[in-house]
Amino acid sequence: MNDTSAPTADPSPYILDATTATFAADVVERSKSVPVVVDVWATWCGPCKLLGPVLEKLAREYDGRFVLAKVDSDRSPEIAANLRVRSIPSVFGVRDGQILDSFAGVQSEAFLRQWIDRLLPSQAETLVAEARALEASDPEAAGARFAEALALDPELGPARVGLGRLALAAGRIEEAQAAVLELERRGFMEPEAEKLKAELVLKAQSEGASDVDSARARADADPADKTLRLRLAESLASAGRYDEALAIALDLVERDRKGTGEAARKLMVAVFQLLPDDSELAFEYRRRLSFAL
Repeated sequence: MNDTSAPTADPSPYILDATTATFAADVVERSKSVPVVVDVWATWCGPCKLLGPVLEKLAREYDGRFVLAKVDSDRSPEIAANLRVRSIPSVFGVRDGQILDSFAGVQSEAFLRQWIDRLLPSQAETLVAEARALEASDPEAAGARFAEALALDPELGPARVGLGRLALAAGRIEEAQAAVLELERRGFMEPEAEKLKAELVLKAQSEGASDVDSARARADADPADKTLRLRLAESLASAGRYDEALAIALDLVERDRKGTGEAARKLMVAVFQLLPDDSELAFEYRRRLSFAL
């Protein structure tokens, strides 16, 4: 492998140099649309000079089916440390922001082809990606692709989640609930499956809830009625006003644990699932809920 400071004779859009500053965008985010192969190497490493050119050759040959991100361990030691690299060359396969596989040392081209092929999405997974891109603009076409993917791979959770999500958006609640039950039978739930379940819980709890202004007026008219406070929290959550909904729900958990507090707890858990993973609001109310319980 040549020093990355020198220009390459045959540049490719599918081969890039990743650094500490660009790793999140070049590898983590990019892997959500295409598999990324991360090659951790160094200019002084003899085996790296044998492996690197073969990986580059395959990146050109595969023509965008995966991206090769080269990381100079001397220039970006933080990446090597975070990946827990013990020897170089070390190679990692990343998809959807997660490391799926890795190996160290020089490998044959035949091994590399098989290893890379295992990283590539299956036909069913490709259909799911296409369906997701169509959900907002053409739900019917998206549903057809999700269904086709599920026919190819009945255990493919994202396809079933997609069908459930489309059913919920169309108001087919029983169909969405059936999808969640099928997902739960596997014994685990992906984050997007948990989110779908949370949306259904919120939908069920807010069935009898009125709009926020009406719910607030009723609750204010009778402050001692905890059920009316719960209905207000549900209306707020349905309207996406999670901060106030969580505050009211937590108060009910603290004051009426065995009564409305249980429904309020479920409401809080559902809201947590809908908030982003790094939400400070979710973190704070998870902490306060744990103390209340």
